[in-house]
Amino acid sequence: MKALRPFVLIVFLVAGVLARVRAEDAAAHHAAAPVAQGSPAVDASAPAPTDRPPPSADAAGSDQEQAQRALATAAAAAVATGRGAPRPPQFIEHLVDVTLQRFDAKSSGNTATRYLIAALFLVVAVLLRHLVTKVVFGFLKRLAEHTETTLDDKLFAALEAPAATLVVVVGAVCALQALKFSESTDHALGYLYTVAFSLVFFWLVMRAFNTVLDHLHEVALERKMGIAAFMPWIKKSLISIFIVFGALLIAQSLGADVKAFLAGLGIGGLAFALAAQDTIANIFGSVVVALDQPFKIGEFVQIGASSGTVEDIGLRSTKLRTPARTLIVIPNKTVAGDAITNFSRMPQRRVEQKIGLTYGTSPEQMEGILEDIRRILREDPDVHQETIVVSFADYAESALDIQIIYFAANPDWTKHMGLRERINLKIMRAVAARGLSFAFPTQTLHVDDDVARKLVGTKAVLLG
Repeated sequence: MKALRPFVLIVFLVAGVLARVRAEDAAAHHAAAPVAQGSPAVDASAPAPTDRPPPSADAAGSDQEQAQRALATAAAAAVATGRGAPRPPQFIEHLVDVTLQRFDAKSSGNTATRYLIAALFLVVAVLLRHLVTKVVFGFLKRLAEHTETTLDDKLFAALEAPAATLVVVVGAVCALQALKFSESTDHALGYLYTVAFSLVFFWLVMRAFNTVLDHLHEVALERKMGIAAFMPWIKKSLISIFIVFGALLIAQSLGADVKAFLAGLGIGGLAFALAAQDTIANIFGSVVVALDQPFKIGEFVQIGASSGTVEDIGLRSTKLRTPARTLIVIPNKTVAGDAITNFSRMPQRRVEQKIGLTYGTSPEQMEGILEDIRRILREDPDVHQETIVVSFADYAESALDIQIIYFAANPDWTKHMGLRERINLKIMRAVAARGLSFAFPTQTLHVDDDVARKLVGTKAVLLG
């Protein structure tokens, strides 16, 4: 049933073409009628009017030349504007002519011989269709099984139906060409041939194009390439352009004035562009994201003030899933213009923290605890060993500050937090082992002796 879909479409197109041809014929007869009515036949035996001299031979010849020039000009205009009926491919006409000559039926009408030749073309087309699908493509599929790539397997499977349909269309055109029809019917069939061959050709090319794009998408996913996220809308855009281009070519082959249509689109396109500035800006933003590939689906990024995991990249917007499980939709023009921080592409994750010890810590104790912390970081396998900074950094208001900087070898957030927990527990044990304590915000108030005695006495009176 799938193979019959192009033929169903062709049947509807035939009906439309026949209606168009009949309308053109009716318009032509309607235009020719006033001319015939306004030019009555002249009786050669009637006497010439006395008030007008008879036309000379030179004048009659001049009128005849002008009429011939007018006919030639009209024919040239019809050819120049493409109004002539399209013809089938030359190889089909040559094949039909040779076949008719072989059976000595070229000069005859629609005899039994011509009908038999038309039926023969249809039978041969059906047989060739089975030959193409079973033998030719069967051989190509078996040959493709021995290759490393899977593109040829998919390509042969996609091209099988269009190729078989093309064989049937060629047979049907040959069968119709073997018969004689009226001028209007031949005109309609000319349009039918053009539409049928154009549809089958663009169907074949589109299936091949679609198969190649799907294969490239699969390869990009297997290799985890950044462009894999953009392949679906790249495919949609290219196929849309291909369909529009094919429709314009078919319209031009049918005699439509495509140049005038495109010129008209220029003014309409300007108005559309002004009304859809944001949409066009978002599309160009998506193109910039596709070319630069600053992130891909599944990565954790920060775009402007928004951060989250990239969930979808579309033509109009990019969607982020935040750690709070909310969804943020950012227009692509904003994505292309804002700064993007990609946390998933960090080779290591930086850890920077500060701890404070009490002012009762001696210099020797400070040197000892600093060396203990450096040893803890050097001995942990999940700490990146190129950058380890542990230093007595500052005298704070209520603590002696120790600055600690290192990098987690694995940038994964969960593993990074596990490393920080493990390091912090080891530091706590090291501080406790040396008899030190962590500082916390405190204030010491010094009071004079007289004031202190008065406070004590007041307290005693209150308690007594």
